[in-house]
Amino acid sequence: MKAALALAALLLQSATVSSNDPIAAPQYLRFERAISIPTNATGQACASLDASVFAHATSESLNDLRLYTAATTEIPFNFSVSGTQSIEDDPAAIHDLTSSNGDIAFDVDMPPRPYSAIVLDLSAKDFLGTAQVSSTDGKTLLGTFAIFDLTSQHLSRSTTLPLQESTLQHLHVTLHLTPAPGSINPNLNPSIVHGATVPPSREAQTLYTPIATTSSITQRGRYTVVTIPIPAHIPVERVSFNLDPKFSKNFYRTVTITATPQGAHDRAAIETVTGAISHVKLPPTIESDQLSIDAALGANLRSPATVTIFIDNANNSPLPLTAVQLEMRQRKICFKASSPISYRLMYGDPTLHAPAYDYAAHFTPSPNPIPATLAAEHRNPTFIPRRDTRPYLDRHPELPWTAFLALLGILGSIALRRTRSRHS
Repeated sequence: MKAALALAALLLQSATVSSNDPIAAPQYLRFERAISIPTNATGQACASLDASVFAHATSESLNDLRLYTAATTEIPFNFSVSGTQSIEDDPAAIHDLTSSNGDIAFDVDMPPRPYSAIVLDLSAKDFLGTAQVSSTDGKTLLGTFAIFDLTSQHLSRSTTLPLQESTLQHLHVTLHLTPAPGSINPNLNPSIVHGATVPPSREAQTLYTPIATTSSITQRGRYTVVTIPIPAHIPVERVSFNLDPKFSKNFYRTVTITATPQGAHDRAAIETVTGAISHVKLPPTIESDQLSIDAALGANLRSPATVTIFIDNANNSPLPLTAVQLEMRQRKICFKASSPISYRLMYGDPTLHAPAYDYAAHFTPSPNPIPATLAAEHRNPTFIPRRDTRPYLDRHPELPWTAFLALLGILGSIALRRTRSRHS
């Protein structure tokens, strides 16, 4: 019995032993992209990654991404995703709220960081107006901005003030509001001001990379329908709509976006995101466009998927769309480059784990990196499949557990026989 227990412990131990991580080598990476940098350029270079890298890498996290010189020397790099900064919208305190000659005025305490916009929380509906923003001493004018609410006319609303980037700690805001045409005496007094928030500066906001575009647009009754297939692994994080530039009518449309994994038989596997697109232009001061919808989709992380977009036109004519585009947040790699050295990005080895470089751990982004450009993707002409050199039990991890369960059955049977013999 003791020998059997020792054997069980040995089997369990063997089931937990893992082999060393495989070492990256160019011949085991299936795809390659040449990277070009300007002549005689030296320093930090950055290249944006496109959809084909994600489509042919072996995971959505790009664990198998490697950078080499033409001489097959591995080059460390830093991988980054646009918009991953921890900065969130900050609340801004409002005080000294007053009214004079029909205008509403107040001061705003801004966060201790650069900012480039203020979003006002106003409870009023059906109004047109302007917001003048200055320093509290009146010496610095940041601008006058149009604000409006036209929701009763089935149009949009905007109370965002797009400033030039500033670091002033205290601002003075004066609102001049009038009822929207056709509205019934909205209550436009200081009680409509409930607060303000400050989004991240535009310098810290998200950049996007196109991943799939279509101009194939159909109509199904009141709906405009767009269907876009996408390969596995490519992150989808925004949908953008392009209109005929000659179109100038005001509109507001609700949009439903669905993502269905290939082969899905359960409706629970279908993702759904809702949003709206709009355009408002009321001369001389009001013009607002919202032609993109944030849509973080994960239906294609393991398999290809189909994204379907439904635009509800209700009783209105369909919008003159010229294209619809799926986008991901910009991903890029940065590395220390030196011309005329040639570089190539390689990927396509499912055994690799994410690299850990000292260069990435101590990386500081340059304010003016050298632009690096990815060439077209090619299959690696020297590619050979990696031979599985793992120990037998690593390649068949189920065997120790199968043997362990079988051993437990044998031990249980022995114990049962002994118990019966004692009572007989």
